[in-house]
Amino acid sequence: MPNIKSKSAKRRMRSDAAKQARNRSVKTTLKSAERRLNDAIKEGNKEITQAALNAASSAFDKAAKLGVIHSAKADRKKSRLASRANPAA
Repeated sequence: MPNIKSKSAKRRMRSDAAKQARNRSVKTTLKSAERRLNDAIKEGNKEITQAALNAASSAFDKAAKLGVIHSAKADRKKSRLASRANPAA
């Protein structure tokens, strides 16, 4: 918590709170997409697995574009998810 004497510190706190809310929302979306893919892999349905993989890949790309996660992390996660989904598909 900054020493809230200046106008810029108050503005920065509002800005940080908005960014934190957005980041939390995006990270929750990523976890949900990954969970749906894991469920589809366990179920063994090829079509559902492929659709879940596409959705998860898209979600990771969007998160990287927004700067919520690093682009290398998004690529790594997508690669690992695809390698797990491909034998099932």
